[in-house]
Amino acid sequence: MKIAKVVVHHVAMPLVRPFRTSFGVDYTKETMLLELTTADGVVGWGECVAAPEPTYSHEFNAAAVLVMRDHLLTRLAGVELSAEEVPGILEPVRGNPMAKGALELALIDAQLRASGQSFASYLGSTRTEIPCGVSVGIPADDSLETLMNEVSVYMDAGYKRIKLKIEPGWDIVPTRMVRERWPLVPLQVDANQAYSRADIEHLLELDEFDLLLIEQPLYEDDLLGHKLLADRMVTPVCLDESIISLENADSLIEFGACEIINIKAGRVGGYLTAKAIHDMAFARGIPVWCGGMVETGLGRAANVALASLPGFVLPGDTSASDRFFTTDITEPFVMNDGMMTVPTSPGLGVTPIPEFLEKFTTATEIVL
Repeated sequence: MKIAKVVVHHVAMPLVRPFRTSFGVDYTKETMLLELTTADGVVGWGECVAAPEPTYSHEFNAAAVLVMRDHLLTRLAGVELSAEEVPGILEPVRGNPMAKGALELALIDAQLRASGQSFASYLGSTRTEIPCGVSVGIPADDSLETLMNEVSVYMDAGYKRIKLKIEPGWDIVPTRMVRERWPLVPLQVDANQAYSRADIEHLLELDEFDLLLIEQPLYEDDLLGHKLLADRMVTPVCLDESIISLENADSLIEFGACEIINIKAGRVGGYLTAKAIHDMAFARGIPVWCGGMVETGLGRAANVALASLPGFVLPGDTSASDRFFTTDITEPFVMNDGMMTVPTSPGLGVTPIPEFLEKFTTATEIVL
């Protein structure tokens, strides 16, 4: 397989409600969709999960385009290759996992569409449907009533797990209110690095709420801090932003800083590495789950396939399309009784609907 052309579609999709975390608030999802055409005329699609600004990660959209055009595609263009060779070819380029992951996904999609195999089958899926979790942002108006109303909507919809975003000043009280209202729902919290070692005593107060886990409470580089917290906290410590590679994930488990892993393919450089982390954790008996980055239907399709692997024993951020978008870029992903069907058509199993792609596209760039 040879790459003939790569087009980046910049899209902006209004969110059904503001999505606020400890590092900012989004009203629109601005993302990049990759349309990759092979020399044989097969089209594969990928999604880059970087953001317009380097807040969640050091990567951001403009930088991802630059590194794809000037450093990644120069290594892939004109080369006869399989998708499995991509990580090795791109390894000399340091970092930039989201840019690498987007290209890898588009190549995998093209390769599987040509062979007629589904992405789920390719990864080693063992399920035809997966349980759905939902991520609940901090209300834009700082209102507990707004939070409870939003969680109530998701509970009525049938979600199997609720995740609350937290930050200093918005943690114990909202978590207590949700737990008291829904005492049996699987519940977890996500800090997105909002705390420090000085907050360990405070974070221990969350133990009373019987949480599935606390996600990325401290800064991503504070590995010792996470171990110190894990040693004292009853609630399992789950790492997200700290997990950047297979070797790093293995080391953090061994070090005792990580008891559960949130696997995000874009953050670790692609779905091949994501699967390798899953395989390692599964062999070690470490639970994993699939995180989300407010993906369109393209990235959501890939995540649903990934989450159908056997080691994903906790519901992930694999919500229905209407959690974030009134209109998705693809056919919408729909939840039925808290479960979502794993796509079985060749490749990702979905493609952008032309009229919706055109509607939400703000610019296009030919990068190869």
